[in-house]
Amino acid sequence: MTIDKRKVVYQIYPKSYKDTTGNGVGDLRGIIEKLPYLKELGIDMIWLNPFYPSPQRDNGYDISDYTAVNPDFGTMADFEEMVTVGKELGIEFMLDMVLNHCSTDHEWFQKALAGDEYYQDFFILRDQPTDWVSKFGGNAWAPFGDTGKYYLHLFDVTQADLNWRNPHVREELFKVVNFWKDKGVKGFRFDVINLIGKDEVLEDCPINDGKPAYTDRPITHDYLKMMNNATFGAEKGFMTVGEMSATTIENCILYTAPEREELSMAFNFHHLKVDYKDGQKWTIMDFNFEELKRLFHTWGEEMSIGNGWNALFYNNHDQPRALNRFVDVESFRNEGATMLAASIHLSRGTPYIYMGEEIGMIDPDYDSMDDYVDVESINAYQMLLDQGHAPEQAFKIIQAKSRDNSRTPMQWDASDNAGFSTGTPWLKAGKSYPTINVEQEKTGPIFTFYQELIRLRKELPLISEGDYKAAYKDSQKVYAFERLLNDKKLLVLNNFFAEEVELDLADDYAHGQVLISNYPDSKLGKKISLKPYQALAIIVK
Repeated sequence: MTIDKRKVVYQIYPKSYKDTTGNGVGDLRGIIEKLPYLKELGIDMIWLNPFYPSPQRDNGYDISDYTAVNPDFGTMADFEEMVTVGKELGIEFMLDMVLNHCSTDHEWFQKALAGDEYYQDFFILRDQPTDWVSKFGGNAWAPFGDTGKYYLHLFDVTQADLNWRNPHVREELFKVVNFWKDKGVKGFRFDVINLIGKDEVLEDCPINDGKPAYTDRPITHDYLKMMNNATFGAEKGFMTVGEMSATTIENCILYTAPEREELSMAFNFHHLKVDYKDGQKWTIMDFNFEELKRLFHTWGEEMSIGNGWNALFYNNHDQPRALNRFVDVESFRNEGATMLAASIHLSRGTPYIYMGEEIGMIDPDYDSMDDYVDVESINAYQMLLDQGHAPEQAFKIIQAKSRDNSRTPMQWDASDNAGFSTGTPWLKAGKSYPTINVEQEKTGPIFTFYQELIRLRKELPLISEGDYKAAYKDSQKVYAFERLLNDKKLLVLNNFFAEEVELDLADDYAHGQVLISNYPDSKLGKKISLKPYQALAIIVK
């Protein structure tokens, strides 16, 4: 099961991309309208966050019908037209599959609650709950109606975990996957897929909130092979990515090595916790560069040696904007944005661009808690107050870490609401839209640099196929790596700081060629100086 490693994926959060009806919510027709823009950027595939019917307790990751379109986003005819128009422009679609759990509003759960034993076995029911903790806080078990039993929900209480040990559950879920595949979809992103293999006997597990009892269990690999064989496996070039919660390199090699016939690639999140003080999200600290570099090198090298494949990203719908986390955005937004882009697009793996990243969008800089919609942020604010933080201190933490930072409307132009909607947006636009928007940025340094990185990946097998090797591991400012393929090699240097850094170059690179740089006139020699947030890639042919 091989994929085209030259492809680049663009993530759209449909609710915030483009509203064509004026109701303040983005829709599928808005995506159709903007496909020519994405063609211009050069991407190959769009990953869409869930647009299925849902009570929206967890932003659509609580699905009540797997094979329909939520009317807020449009109709099935809109979806089909979007796939057709995309195909004409050479753009494919990847859908989010949430198969670990479904909404308690789903027909299966409702039938189970009504006493249907066939459907009761679709869920994980026990007489006695374990001590596992939900990812959203509190116990991971809730009373199953008035039966005296409890059902497992690793996430919100309205998201009941599905029992993958039941072959009927697998059969139904594989039908869902095939339903969308038959509609012309060419990729799937599987939400928290490494949690589907719960142990048969569920026991207390006080370690790490119970995670070892349900994360990366060996049976998960069996389930993924079954799904691969029953659905997308035979389709040439089909792209699948697993979102892996608290995973390991060893497991991600197993999930993604082509000969194992499980998935094409894996997302991991370790590198996005390097600004968590004592491992806690709701804190503020400067990012730990040494840890970021170590993680990139370890995952880069070991996945390369084991023939696994990484999904590479800094931004998504659950993360604050990377520019605010890793860059002095006041002074070096353009340089920082292009450096971050080079550090993943020139690496080994499939790069993902999150909407707005290609124009250097930043966090919204909201004025008060009233501007936030995300339930996690609202709960966290209260928690911080309860812990003794002053209101302004708690607010500052929310401003830095809220998921709403990335969910603000896409900034199309300088008109009202950033050109996203003629109505009142479901979430307020960020303050930066009068100056940071597609109209302004399309000929600017960030967008054009992304275009160039995408072109290079398509043209050079060294970038799309080459091995990964850490370089300058001792540098306290530069994240550097080599890409190696046959007799060709590429050195990628990324200065993560706002000051110049001197480096000695090996002979072959001192006499190499500059492939790409985010500063003009980069001179090579035995000694070079990297400017603030400079990205420099040197090729030896």
